[in-house]
Amino acid sequence: MELDIKICGLKTEEAVAAALDGGASHLGFIFFEKSPRNVAVKAATRLRQAARGRAKAVAVSVDADDETLAHIIEGMEPDMLQLHGKESPERVAALKARYGLPVMKAVSVREAADLEGIGAYRGIADRFLLDAKPPVGAELPGGNGIPFDWRLLTFLDGDVDYMLSGGLNAANIGAALRLCRPRGIDVSSGVERAPGEKDPDLIRAFFHAACGAGRARPEETA
Repeated sequence: MELDIKICGLKTEEAVAAALDGGASHLGFIFFEKSPRNVAVKAATRLRQAARGRAKAVAVSVDADDETLAHIIEGMEPDMLQLHGKESPERVAALKARYGLPVMKAVSVREAADLEGIGAYRGIADRFLLDAKPPVGAELPGGNGIPFDWRLLTFLDGDVDYMLSGGLNAANIGAALRLCRPRGIDVSSGVERAPGEKDPDLIRAFFHAACGAGRARPEETA
């Protein structure tokens, strides 16, 4: 199975081009004012044009209200929503019905018990993003550049479609893919020279490492 790769927190044409040239399946645009990766809807609308026909544009929000989401969706026309806050299963279902878009629900993980949070969203969310639980007092729900113990995912049902996130970079993606079998991976801070500043060279290095590690994975068996 081909590994999906999402580059998240994109803000510049240079970074978008590096992601697309590397073969990204998904491009993430963050709409959360506290994040150094926050992008205006007008800018995201312009940047996502290059992705049409090449990669899915993902609008990432954190407990956004109806007015904010409507502005994002009407302007940017994303292919997918990523809900990275405390959105309830009912909220996820309502947004899917309203906008007709697939939804990826983020779940924060620190210990095995955190994976139980997936259950309430199964059959509602189209995909999950498993990210490291933020440190105590952190303002950002994700993008903190820290991994969680990937061995915890050995307890996860094999039919859960998820993207692995949290502290991934070119140096550790091989180890991550040896320990667990995500259908996709998500990177943000791991390809930055500074918070919110994507480095095309780091993006290229990540693709090289991730694609090599993905090819080395043994094929899944039924």
